[in-house]
Amino acid sequence: MQVQVRLSEPADPLRGPDGRAIIRAYKQRKETVTLTASYKEVLKAETVEFIESLIEDNYELTDILEFIDENSEAALIEYYVEYCEQGEKCGYQVVDSFVGENGIADVENCEEAYAGTFRDTDDFVEDLMQSTGDLDNLPSYVVVDFQATWDRGLSYDYDAVTDSGTGMVHIFRKFY
Repeated sequence: MQVQVRLSEPADPLRGPDGRAIIRAYKQRKETVTLTASYKEVLKAETVEFIESLIEDNYELTDILEFIDENSEAALIEYYVEYCEQGEKCGYQVVDSFVGENGIADVENCEEAYAGTFRDTDDFVEDLMQSTGDLDNLPSYVVVDFQATWDRGLSYDYDAVTDSGTGMVHIFRKFY
């Protein structure tokens, strides 16, 4: 779990009772402290019990604590297993993009909403039109403006979320 603390200036890594460093990263203005060694003392008993059951089921402690840091203890208990299932089905980058757009409470709908990953919205529009056969039925003299098609029509039915790591665009149906 990561706990936010305010320090006046960057400090040396803090050490836990066992001598292991417990600061994972220092960020200017917002320091992040990871308490992997002492999470049992910091988190609620119900959360610790749930974490222990997840670890018994082969979930990784570091992933669990990162999830708590990004969401909450309550979200861990309510959504973590579904988050992992969706991550295995769609990919964790896709799920993270979906959750960033729709919130963790909607994670169960990720697979249903996911329409694919593309270089940009133009590629999505072209792919959609090809898969429905709409491009095959156009006369050769008609030029399709894929960006205008996205802007004036499809953007009302789909969300496009750019993955900051890859630059690719994940497309999600708004109505699922």
